[in-house]
Amino acid sequence: MSLKDSLRVMVVDDMSTSRGILTQCLDELGIKNYLVENNGQSAFQKLASNPVHLVLSDYNMPGMDGLGLLQAVRGNAATQRVGFILVTGKPTPEVIEVGKKLGLNNIIRKPFTVASMRQAIEQVVGRL
Repeated sequence: MSLKDSLRVMVVDDMSTSRGILTQCLDELGIKNYLVENNGQSAFQKLASNPVHLVLSDYNMPGMDGLGLLQAVRGNAATQRVGFILVTGKPTPEVIEVGKKLGLNNIIRKPFTVASMRQAIEQVVGRL
């Protein structure tokens, strides 16, 4: 079984269009085992009871933003080792610095391509 077949991913974004673009890229990469959530709080609740290998999370979401979700994931014993990639259109130095302190694994800048997503994912989980 290849990494693509066994990798479990959660996509978290409050915008349905963005979730669709992210999952379309995963499909094109051959990653079929993914869940989608539209906010950080529900994503964390699902992750705490059923961890995945990798989270692709939007940064800018109402309620719990991407860094809040990352902090919750890193603070929970069941999810602290989950790979975490932040997806954002504006990766400011402050966001990057806070993300690194919280244990962020990588950032994907919007707009992105399938190739740039593959590269970001492979830097976290290994060759697809």
